[in-house]
Amino acid sequence: MEVSVVADMKPLLGEGPVWDPDTERLYFIDSLGKRIFRCAADGRDMQTWSVPSEIGSMALKQSGGAILALRDGFHDMDFVTGETRHIVDPEPERPANRLNDGKVDLKGRFICGSMDTGEAAPTGSLWRLDPDHTLTELDTGIICSNGPCWSPDWSTLYFSDSFSGSISAYDYEAETGQVSNKREFAAVDGSRGGAPDGATVDDEGYLWGATVFDGRIFRYSPDGQVDWAIEMPVVKITSVAFGGPNLDQLFVTSMAEPPLPKYPGDGPLRGSLFRIDGLGVRGLPEPKFAG
Repeated sequence: MEVSVVADMKPLLGEGPVWDPDTERLYFIDSLGKRIFRCAADGRDMQTWSVPSEIGSMALKQSGGAILALRDGFHDMDFVTGETRHIVDPEPERPANRLNDGKVDLKGRFICGSMDTGEAAPTGSLWRLDPDHTLTELDTGIICSNGPCWSPDWSTLYFSDSFSGSISAYDYEAETGQVSNKREFAAVDGSRGGAPDGATVDDEGYLWGATVFDGRIFRYSPDGQVDWAIEMPVVKITSVAFGGPNLDQLFVTSMAEPPLPKYPGDGPLRGSLFRIDGLGVRGLPEPKFAG
């Protein structure tokens, strides 16, 4: 196994890696710096776009462009022009909230959670944006939404409120996008001050979770047990995604500064985007938004 720095961008809050197998390019974001990046698996051909407000995540579209989860709701983005168009704000009555982590399901729907910007109040929700832009609220009472991903058969949705100290699982109805039977999937080791953040699932059904402020990536078995852990060179890792031509490289984002002064840090990062090679496992291709 080899950990290397792919791009030394030093974002305020690196997040949301997404691999596009059609173009063999990796997208990732600077949530607080209001930027989107795109590069090859080795960091070459870096491109950058600015967006109107804080960005929590993005979903590539089947028709080109992307759906963005910004502070004031979902936006449609054209990568050619760089222009964005507002679609809908799911929480106009909650001005202290912003949209955060999200991913696309089997049917091309964007599952995305919101969070309290001050990371103190349980005012966040888990939302589903359908291809026709219909919104459905799936869960409530969340402080900081993170890590949505699915089992390979799409029957289980994994999700974390980072302040809960654990990863949750829901029964997921892939045909309708409905959730039920929420339960704890795995307790996250918080002995070093870490919390569950971004996550993904490999083709063997194991969940890979970034533990922010801890510096470890844990691989959890389908029954929620820690299979093994990877020590990263920095503690402020935020999210993970498989990519590369064979989907066997793990990309890891991190942040240069904690989002709030009350959280610990380890100084400036040596790199903002990392890649881990030689894991011997493969990820699953991420679907694109069908709208």
